[in-house]
Amino acid sequence: MNIQTVCVYCASSERTPPVYLEAAAQLGRTLAEAGMGIVYGGSSLGSMGRLAAAALDGGGRVTGVLPRFMDDLEWGHRSLTELRLVDDMHERKRTMLELSDAVVALPGGCGTLEELFEAITWKRLGLYRGPVVLVNINGFYDPALQLLARCVEEQFMDAKHAAMWQVAAGPSNVVETLRAAPEWPEDARTFAALR
Repeated sequence: MNIQTVCVYCASSERTPPVYLEAAAQLGRTLAEAGMGIVYGGSSLGSMGRLAAAALDGGGRVTGVLPRFMDDLEWGHRSLTELRLVDDMHERKRTMLELSDAVVALPGGCGTLEELFEAITWKRLGLYRGPVVLVNINGFYDPALQLLARCVEEQFMDAKHAAMWQVAAGPSNVVETLRAAPEWPEDARTFAALR
């Protein structure tokens, strides 16, 4: 798969441990070095801000997607390649996926988790076919991965659905993990039939 643009889900909190902020910056640099553009939530704060700044410093392309009410609160990053303003959170999530060839989730809060699980749901329904990679810094995603495994174990999902996501131990492993992800079926009906 030719991955040109990666949707990155991450947090805007400035209070997280520094390891997460540093990981966001490293991911921004790594994607820029690989020639992959970034689509993200458009904030200048927290992991979002570190991701964007590092990618831009490395000559990368960064598109932010931000609801207008957040821009009114001056949360938007003003130095991006492009800042797209949208009407609401639903349009933001849809636009981010539509602009990307792959998804990467850094550690984050409820917004990040919602975006991640929506991307997996879209993939389950055949609406999105790109790789979905969880960056499991400090074992952050271990509980989520256990929950997903439980969903398969209890047959809410087929065992084949466990191939919908991959895990990278840290930012330095993300590009190789994206490139090694299995191709997903083109036919949404075929995919949805995997129950």
